[in-house]
Amino acid sequence: MRKMIRLAVLSWIVLALGVARAANTEARLLLSHDTAKPGETIMAGVHLKMAPGWHTYWQNGGDSGMPTTIDWTLPKGVTTGEVQWPVPEKYVTGGETTFVYHDEVVLLVPLKLAADSPAGKLNLSAKVAWLECEKLCVRGGGDVGGVFSVGLESKPSKDAALLDTWKSRLPQTKRDLDARAGWEAVAKGDSRPLLIEWTVAKDAKKADFFPYNDEKFIIKAASEQLKSTGAKVRVRKSVEKLEAWPEQIAGVLIEHGERKRLGAYEVKLPVQAAFGSSIADSAAANSLPVEDRKPLIIWLGIAFLGGLILNLMPCVLPVIALKIFGFVAQSREAPAHVRKLGMVYGLGVLCSFLVMAAVVIGLQLAGKQASWGMQFGSPFFLVGMTALVTLVALNFFGVFEVTLSGGTMDKASVLASREGATGAFFNGVLTTVLATPCTAPFLAPAVGFAYFQPPRTILLVFVMIALGLAAPYVLLSLQPGWVKFLPKPGPWLDTFKKAMGFPMLATALFLLSLLDAHYGHEGVLWVGIFLVFVSVAAWLWGAFVQRSSRRPALALALVGVFLAGGYVFALEMQLDWRHREPSVAGTVARKPGGIDWQPWSRDAVEAARTEGRPVLVDFTAIWCSNCRWNKRTSIEIPSVRKKLEEINAVALLGDYTHLPPAITEELKHFNRAGVPLVLVYPKDASKPPIVLPEILTPSIVLDALEKSVN
Repeated sequence: MRKMIRLAVLSWIVLALGVARAANTEARLLLSHDTAKPGETIMAGVHLKMAPGWHTYWQNGGDSGMPTTIDWTLPKGVTTGEVQWPVPEKYVTGGETTFVYHDEVVLLVPLKLAADSPAGKLNLSAKVAWLECEKLCVRGGGDVGGVFSVGLESKPSKDAALLDTWKSRLPQTKRDLDARAGWEAVAKGDSRPLLIEWTVAKDAKKADFFPYNDEKFIIKAASEQLKSTGAKVRVRKSVEKLEAWPEQIAGVLIEHGERKRLGAYEVKLPVQAAFGSSIADSAAANSLPVEDRKPLIIWLGIAFLGGLILNLMPCVLPVIALKIFGFVAQSREAPAHVRKLGMVYGLGVLCSFLVMAAVVIGLQLAGKQASWGMQFGSPFFLVGMTALVTLVALNFFGVFEVTLSGGTMDKASVLASREGATGAFFNGVLTTVLATPCTAPFLAPAVGFAYFQPPRTILLVFVMIALGLAAPYVLLSLQPGWVKFLPKPGPWLDTFKKAMGFPMLATALFLLSLLDAHYGHEGVLWVGIFLVFVSVAAWLWGAFVQRSSRRPALALALVGVFLAGGYVFALEMQLDWRHREPSVAGTVARKPGGIDWQPWSRDAVEAARTEGRPVLVDFTAIWCSNCRWNKRTSIEIPSVRKKLEEINAVALLGDYTHLPPAITEELKHFNRAGVPLVLVYPKDASKPPIVLPEILTPSIVLDALEKSVN
């Protein structure tokens, strides 16, 4: 619909200008024969020659173009076939993608003579109309004509060689393409992603699909080539429904080598409801780059290392405080009991990762996208986690205690501080949950690999990450002698416990800050007020239920009043937290005087590369700790800003705070399951982007920017 509106507006502007002459394009009629026999088919061609810098359009103009039309006036006994269109070039400017011809083109039209055509001369004429564009677009048109004779012998014309040349530029047919098309995911409104896969030539480096027009739907001109292996290539297109979704698509498959086009093949492909199981099971193999085609055992080892290194990421540090406290408290217990708690902790981590794997598999089977840390895009999860971590911090500060006979608050809110099996298991769960906003070296490629795989492989990879994350603590518990090197329990332990409450409190403040993206600054205030009510309820519980025997029923009633009252007043009445729209102001902020970030889109990348400019892309989110670290230390710094200006680079920011599907697809394209992802596209559009590691340094970013221009 948007395309139709643009075309209508464009036509209105052209008519308003009153331009009817061919100011920048000349048209003439070419004929393949001077003389043709009755019943023979000859070739006619409308030759359009454009002024330098100007172009006309293919049969599908793309986002804004209009095709050339030919209206014939023919003598009796002559009939025309369909216009045959040479393969166009893809042209991106101003964020729009079109299919055009620069310099010149010959549109070929077969002419069929009747078997009883009498001998003699025949006059042909046609009205040709086109849209010619440079910076502005104007309508052009004119009359063309030609003469040939019907006789006993065929005689080629002087233009026959030129017509043959342009005939060789038509799309060809190829039997061994093994091409297929299918929906990648369910529709979102009137838009739906489509995948096209086929076997390409050995030397092919780039591939594309130029769609033909259809009245019932629009296949967008912009394409995304997915990484693949072997002789297969896969291209993603976006389809917009006008009247109905396509059951079949038609167009031209394009293959490019290093410097030239290798082939263009016309196809008609039925659209599968979803790619068949034979393709689905090998999705990763067809989407991973050649260098990532490692044996599964290697990927499992990478996953284990990623989980191990995740222990050093800032997201997990607060839980390390819990574990240190637990090991010190257990140093005098029986070795068998210590080993048991270590194994239970590992089981908690493992069960959490199995749940995450099940969610990923479920979304995959439903045709939807999953991402690492996706739960942090939910405001409900963030409110619940903030309240839970606040309660853990209050417990460490001694506001209330946990006893074996504790009630509802003990069980639901402060399981993590118990020294028994329940506390160990919940520690494992909390470690997993708090770890997901971070990625680590080895972790991102391993998870990205898993998201392309069948369910069995997803489970194996997630199990190995869980084993890596739990390994240090499980090993320490299996070697009780190592625990003896820790200080002995004593009065200092209570002080240490209170000190460990501050990292948990800092975690709660971090989680609270993430809610700005969903509820804005005012929303953070009201969630903070709710946490005050929760804290007062925790204090009442500790002071008057646990430590005092006077009027416990009244104290318990007050606990309920503060919890229920805080929820209703702050979250429901003031914030309306279950129905609020995401706050635009809460997304990733742009630093005043910093890099001139522009919103990321595939069209923006393609437009910048068409202009010959390098591109820096930062996919980030406000809940991503690694993203914040990279931005402060290695991206938003004077040396990088100076380098971007020096090389005339475009900086694009992909905000993943609210998990937009387009960025999820882009992350998947680069085998990443989450942010951060930083890319540097060279100014040479034929070269692939440079994928930077998860943890950056200034030298890594500057070196990549230097490589983008040299």
